[in-house]
Amino acid sequence: MQKEKVIIIGSGPAGLTAALYTARARLEPLVITGSLLGGQISITNEVENYPGFPEGTTGPELVELMQKQTERFGARFAMDEVTEVDFDQGSPFRIKTLEEEYEAEAVIVCVGASPKRLGVPGEDEMIGRGVSYCATCDGFFFRDKDVVVVGGGDSALEEGLFLTRFANRVRIIHRRDELRAGEALKRRAFANEKISFVWDTVVEEIQGNGKVQKVRLRNVKSDAASELETDGVFIFIGHYPNSGLFKGQVEMDKVGYLLTDERMMTSVAGVFAAGEIQDPVFRQIATSVGQGCAAAMMTERWLEARE
Repeated sequence: MQKEKVIIIGSGPAGLTAALYTARARLEPLVITGSLLGGQISITNEVENYPGFPEGTTGPELVELMQKQTERFGARFAMDEVTEVDFDQGSPFRIKTLEEEYEAEAVIVCVGASPKRLGVPGEDEMIGRGVSYCATCDGFFFRDKDVVVVGGGDSALEEGLFLTRFANRVRIIHRRDELRAGEALKRRAFANEKISFVWDTVVEEIQGNGKVQKVRLRNVKSDAASELETDGVFIFIGHYPNSGLFKGQVEMDKVGYLLTDERMMTSVAGVFAAGEIQDPVFRQIATSVGQGCAAAMMTERWLEARE
């Protein structure tokens, strides 16, 4: 049983920031990275909305810089995946991975959330080449372009309205004949001259040669097939928190996001959470960094008080 002062589960922006702050506090944190070092950001092609990079950067470059900075202050990384946690008995907490078992006095959970995917041919291949799950992140790259938005809830309309700042035309594809979004958002969307709707329709394939060029559609009522040329496909059919490991261990909302107090602590004293695993609203690198910083500072104070 390997004993640690602080274990950080997850290595996205929240986890890397938590590692930096706990390392600077000389807590020698161990970051268990999961299957993808850097999380979702590591597969983000271009990042232009993170402060301090006037020319922009890429997700992998930002992850590399963050990791080097944390290691400079003594953070350690285990390229491993957590398979089981036991928080029932309080600190020290037990964590099992594919390769090791640990005890940790404090834990910071930063495992994030994942966008729901359509699961259609061409989707995975075109991520970063016209397929996106974040208009705030990528809308700027579609200036004077035609894009489609898939979805009919609040997120789809909010992101579609945001895209009208850049795109020539935004077509919202929805599998039903009415939207699930709130009335205020619907009024704004219907009134926006750049937005049009494709009703009762699903995307069955995303096509392109190196970048998105068109989508193949099917009308769910008539079963008629069609094609639609587009420069980008923005998918907003929801997110799911990566919280399966923690069911029955800490309190969650009805969707599965971990509940934290103003000090980023979960319902279990000594277990903190930061980033998208507890944030269903913002889902930005900058907000995850702030939450990771807060969780690390509160972890340090909790450990000090305990000693």
